Amino acid sequence: MFHVKLPGQDAIARQADEHLVTHRVKLPRKTVERPIRQVAKRVVMALLVLVATALIVYADHDGYNDNSDGSVDFLDAWYYATVSLSTTGYGDITPVSDAARLTNIFVITPLRVLFLIILVGTTLEVLTERTREEWRLNRWRSTLRDHTVVIGFGTKGRSAIQTVCAQGLKKEQVVVVDPSGKVIDAATADGYAGVVGDATRSDVLKRAEVHKARQIIISTQRDDTAVLVALTARQLNRGAKIVAAVREEENAPLLKQSGADAVITSASAAGRLLGLSVLSPSAGMVMEDLIHQGSGLDLVERPVIKSEVGKSPRETEDLVVSVIRGHRVLGYDDPAVGRLELTDRLITIVRATPGTQVAPDARPLPLD
Repeated sequence: MFHVKLPGQDAIARQADEHLVTHRVKLPRKTVERPIRQVAKRVVMALLVLVATALIVYADHDGYNDNSDGSVDFLDAWYYATVSLSTTGYGDITPVSDAARLTNIFVITPLRVLFLIILVGTTLEVLTERTREEWRLNRWRSTLRDHTVVIGFGTKGRSAIQTVCAQGLKKEQVVVVDPSGKVIDAATADGYAGVVGDATRSDVLKRAEVHKARQIIISTQRDDTAVLVALTARQLNRGAKIVAAVREEENAPLLKQSGADAVITSASAAGRLLGLSVLSPSAGMVMEDLIHQGSGLDLVERPVIKSEVGKSPRETEDLVVSVIRGHRVLGYDDPAVGRLELTDRLITIVRATPGTQVAPDARPLPLD
């Protein structure tokens, strides 16, 4: 994990903090009520139980005996309810009739238990929270399969996962890994599961269940970190598709050697888009439209359908940009394409229609 060194900070404390931060998994959860509101609700509930008990006792006041004057009035009923619910029990007012004693057994006693649960409810919540959270984590790990792991939840990582989710990926199938607790809090607030820790460490990636992931997006701030993450992720998962972003183009080959299937050079890509916009603002707008999935024009990879077999790319209904044949990506006008085959895949430009979903075997292609 990379840290900013602060004057006077103890190295041992930093190492201990690193150890703690790599063992934190956060799952999305509902918004918790403010403590003041929780306390106010418990006070109101306790008062309601107290009022109900006092009214029940007063309704059958003839069945009770007060040692001081023999009768039980409205004030005595409140007094009896208070000392009974608080389990003080002075014994100066006692039920003497059968009806009053049955009421104490089947009504007052349950109300006493309920009153105590309300008073110690906050303590019970604290005691059960760890067990509940551990159960959620175990259930989450056991059901998580073929998910997407996002390393780094900055601008690049957030935009990448929003693009993928816009095409049908459920948020429950996304796990975000980032060394910043505040960033993970933001991710969980958006509905994603998060792991706080250094993604270059295998134990952190294991907590994100990388070994069971289908695809991994690496969008770290530093290129050297991206290389280490790719090496670690590829060691844990040989079959996952790894896509990474780097700032410097010269680091792209190194990242591919580290195990990344595709590498996007963010700095040069942004620079080329800026240059294109200078030369032709309209062309820049079209490229910007292609980058934003779900509106305007989208780049989509899809398989060749049976009716297209034997045709040229120009004869298809969609606007074909490239043909993927085996491990080669061929331009639509490449003579090597010839006629389309059933095993080919097409990269096409389609118009995005809000409210419609992409075909199950089609994949949007981010350009940035």
